[in-house]
Amino acid sequence: MAGLSLNVLRTGKKYSLINFGDRYEFIIENILSNGDFILKDLHTLEKYHYKDLIKFGKSRDFEIRDL
Repeated sequence: MAGLSLNVLRTGKKYSLINFGDRYEFIIENILSNGDFILKDLHTLEKYHYKDLIKFGKSRDFEIRDL
């Protein structure tokens, strides 16, 4: 696992996540107390939870980077 650790992610910052070959670009809107995040997609403006992106596991290409 390369890239940033989850404990350095901050509200209002833009990130890119790669998992299973899919790339997601989002801004963190809220950090929840259960370790989850509310994210807003930068392209579709759809809101979703971080745990929804990784519910099928983390692949070898899993990586979170700053935008």
